[in-house]
Amino acid sequence: MDLTELAALLVAMGCPREKSSEMAAQLDKRAKQLSEGDDRTYRQAMGHLLGLMKQGWAAKEKGL
Repeated sequence: MDLTELAALLVAMGCPREKSSEMAAQLDKRAKQLSEGDDRTYRQAMGHLLGLMKQGWAAKEKGL
């Protein structure tokens, strides 16, 4: 997945479009860091981060 696809996925998950490119780059960087430091692949790390982002946006929509 390239950063453009990741940004589009983030928008679909609730990320503001104007922040999606920057956030995609940050998530990509963090997933690479996690995969280098932990016993997980880049894909696993990205899945974990996207899950956290999804939970955060869902809570925000519910006003939590």
